[in-house]
Amino acid sequence: MVLLEISSGWESFFQLIGILLVFILVLAITYAVTKWIAEYQQGVTADKNIHVVETFRVSNNKFIQIIQVGKKYLAVSVCKDSMNVLAELTEEQLTWLPSMEEKKESPINGSFQEILENLKKKIPRK
Repeated sequence: MVLLEISSGWESFFQLIGILLVFILVLAITYAVTKWIAEYQQGVTADKNIHVVETFRVSNNKFIQIIQVGKKYLAVSVCKDSMNVLAELTEEQLTWLPSMEEKKESPINGSFQEILENLKKKIPRK
């Protein structure tokens, strides 16, 4: 009887280890697939003629966006079911126009440590 209880305990332990390994494997596969999809999507949209320069949320499902279509800049309103052109803009009317290099070097692509250090610098000390 005691021998059966000991083997049952070991069997439960190995089942737990097996489940943990499967869980870690699923997490690793999910991470790899997510990374692959992100790189694929970035590659698909990188060399296109339409770029969103800036987005401003007006309400819950209404936005104003500045988009670059070829060499033109347009201010558009984006709602749930529609999209309307508000105005055509020139480069001189834009106050800040990020280049593709600046977009790649943005803090969003930085490490968590870099982002945290930048936030610490911005918060005033009392």
